[in-house]
Amino acid sequence: MTSFERVLASLNHRQPDKVPVDFGSTGVTGLHVRIVAALRDFFGLEKKLVKAFEPYQMLGLIEADLQEALGVDIEGIPAYETLFGFPNENWKPWKFHDGFTILVSEHFVTTQDVDGSYLIYPQGDAGAPPSGRMPVDGFFFDSIIRQEPIDENNLDPEDNLEEFGQVEEKTFTYFEAEAARARATGRTVIAGFGGTGLGDIALVPAPFLKYPKGIRDIQEWYISTHTRQDYIHRIFEKQTEIALQNLEVMNTKVGEHVDIVFMCGTDFGTQTSTFCSEGTFRSLYMPYYKSMNDWIHANTRWKTFKHSCGAVEPLIPALIESGFDIFNPVQVSATGMDPDYLKKEYGKDIVFWGGGVDTQHTLMFGTPDEVRKQVLRHCEIFSRNGGFIFNTVHNIQGNVPVENVTAMLEALKEFSS
Repeated sequence: MTSFERVLASLNHRQPDKVPVDFGSTGVTGLHVRIVAALRDFFGLEKKLVKAFEPYQMLGLIEADLQEALGVDIEGIPAYETLFGFPNENWKPWKFHDGFTILVSEHFVTTQDVDGSYLIYPQGDAGAPPSGRMPVDGFFFDSIIRQEPIDENNLDPEDNLEEFGQVEEKTFTYFEAEAARARATGRTVIAGFGGTGLGDIALVPAPFLKYPKGIRDIQEWYISTHTRQDYIHRIFEKQTEIALQNLEVMNTKVGEHVDIVFMCGTDFGTQTSTFCSEGTFRSLYMPYYKSMNDWIHANTRWKTFKHSCGAVEPLIPALIESGFDIFNPVQVSATGMDPDYLKKEYGKDIVFWGGGVDTQHTLMFGTPDEVRKQVLRHCEIFSRNGGFIFNTVHNIQGNVPVENVTAMLEALKEFSS
């Protein structure tokens, strides 16, 4: 099978010739820039500085030679702008605190705080308040909460919609070019057009806006999903209206070049439970998810991808009813997320994209042999009758032992041989 045929078979719950593989196609299936650099060395590839295509998490661009070495079957289309609100262009060198050097966009602007932390600025404007912080011993940026005082009597949903406007022509032009490039690779193509996430906690603080308004404190946002549901409904209603308009135009521009759409990164789980009840999910989120998914399935051949960390097994039936085709990252270490149970109960109705190895414990702290055994076991479970794309449980972080990453790759190769 070709990469395209392999992924298509698995997405349609048919057994492919081997497990399809994704590394780096999205902002939740990627590799830290340090890991990308280490893997380039491991495979003996050309020495070059790694590009940080998503500086929020310091995810590294996996270029064609490394994709080939990793056996990647999915081609991603990066967002037009990073989570700090600037495009990736005119790359320049930048150093971590320890001197490790990468390439970043010319709009990537940082200063150092009094404690040595790096501060980064929305849209590259150092005249605005910083929107992200990387501690001295950190590997990526954390959002800086910039919450204005909340006036309960004058809350305006438009303030939480200022990032969800009509897509501009330059963005359409970008996606047209990128979709054509991605299709030419022969791989299955996934794109995230933006605007379809509902309460994605990476977006709530708006690190891409210079002066965000509305509810931007993460804690306050979660409280609002209980205490200000009318306000949240009004945001989601308008956001969905805008999203459907943008999806229609995107379909006319790139429809035939895209196979999967990254819809939403809103997390619904903690390590041990869900953030909200099933009833709240069905009343507050599901109508809007279903509206967008129904439009996509009625008008395109795209599959839809839903990301949620945590112990979300109780919500999986509702995710399926909402129309999502794919579930990621499959946090197998969380309560109720046993691979055998998930595959048995839901494997016919949703594709598991991730879950190949636990990044919180096994990949980070286990031995190479423990990594190997878990990869083999999880591939055996999830790959039965298709419906599985191999990836780790979320991004591989910069301090993961490289020998564990290579053990994962060897185990994946062993299972597929």
